[in-house]
Amino acid sequence: MRELIAQHCICCGSDHLAKSAAVLMPFVALRVFGHEPVQITAEWGLRDLREGTAYTLCNSLQCQECGALFLDYRFTDGQLAALYHNYRDVHYNAQRIRFEPGYVNVVEHYHQRAAYIAEVEAWLAPRLPQAPAVLDWGGDTGINSVFRDSNSLLHIHDISGVELVAGAERVDLSQIGQQHYDLVTCSQVLEHVSFPAELVERMLPALGPQTLLYLEVPHEALVREHPDSLALAPLKRHWHEHVNFFCEVSMRRMLERLGLEIVDVLRLPVDVGWTRGEVLGVLVRLA
Repeated sequence: MRELIAQHCICCGSDHLAKSAAVLMPFVALRVFGHEPVQITAEWGLRDLREGTAYTLCNSLQCQECGALFLDYRFTDGQLAALYHNYRDVHYNAQRIRFEPGYVNVVEHYHQRAAYIAEVEAWLAPRLPQAPAVLDWGGDTGINSVFRDSNSLLHIHDISGVELVAGAERVDLSQIGQQHYDLVTCSQVLEHVSFPAELVERMLPALGPQTLLYLEVPHEALVREHPDSLALAPLKRHWHEHVNFFCEVSMRRMLERLGLEIVDVLRLPVDVGWTRGEVLGVLVRLA
């Protein structure tokens, strides 16, 4: 059963959660709920409320078993579709810049291939054929698909409907189980979705006995700066489009629950133009 206000951990299923109040950033609140910040003034005539700016409230939750940190709201499919409608097109960018003027410095970088992808390819290559058959789940245009220029095929499964890079082919769920893949990837997606374990489970029909699955998420600064801490909820005061913050333990627990075997883990510093950070990559296969 899907919990739209989370009562259990999204990774390990535990109900041992720490909770702390936070706010949902205005751009996300507008797209998901239709909320805009509002000024409560004396003219409202509200006896028991203080005057000031009101934002959409939420809670930060952290699992005390595996360390996963996440937003309590679990958006519906329709709400996620509204949040990512026309993702990064002119209207999306303008609307976001209205709330976040600094976003104007980010936009141009999304149209360039991330430099760190070459390092991911180098890490994966010794385990794969020279020209692997690749499925990129949630790969957008394919601009950042691994082995984009050295594959035997590149399939992309993505809801966006955007134009793909040369050589890539769009596939739907019915086609995925009919094709052999050497590598299935899902990069920079699980941090955005309400039910990450459910999404990974949907990928399993694409995995054969020899197929490798590479899952990549941001290793968020808050998690890196407080390794192994179970007291992160009070430190996470706002939520944006990344509604899940993973650590290695939480990723392991989620994937093991799905019957997957951990092959290796990658922690890679990255510089994506407007910010520096780190990615956490987990390589798995069917157990």
